[in-house]
Amino acid sequence: MRPEPLPAGPGQESVWDYPRPPRLERVGRRVQIRLGGEVIVDTDDVIRVLETSHPPVYYLPIQAFAQGALMPGEGSSYCEFKGGAAYFDVHGGDQVRPRAAWTYPRPSAGFEQLAGRVAVYPREMDGCTLDGMEVVPQPGRFYGGWITPDVVGPFKGEPGSLGW
Repeated sequence: MRPEPLPAGPGQESVWDYPRPPRLERVGRRVQIRLGGEVIVDTDDVIRVLETSHPPVYYLPIQAFAQGALMPGEGSSYCEFKGGAAYFDVHGGDQVRPRAAWTYPRPSAGFEQLAGRVAVYPREMDGCTLDGMEVVPQPGRFYGGWITPDVVGPFKGEPGSLGW
């Protein structure tokens, strides 16, 4: 059962207007990620993935991360659109967050721009900002979307959203 989308105000996007299958979009925005008292990435080389009912997920160049911030993690997963994902343990200061980031080493057709890029779960970091705005993590343990004031839901991952 599809929920009732919240109305988008001026300068906002509704995640219910995002497509399925997802769309990639290069954006001119600055991302900073902090962990363990350190800024582990600061870049404006950003691609976001937009998918119905999900807040955007931001993919950053692997080389934008601080030296030693990304170490190969355990396990893998598969996305029906993007292909096989590999995980990273994220290191910052004296903190280690297992499987807190992922990449698509050989993305599926249509998603080739994600090769060499990494997304992080914002809930696992000390903080993530987008153009200086603090990000709220997408609800649920499975999802890695970034909620900012310019996107409205309801969002996949909220209680009762399993069937969306």
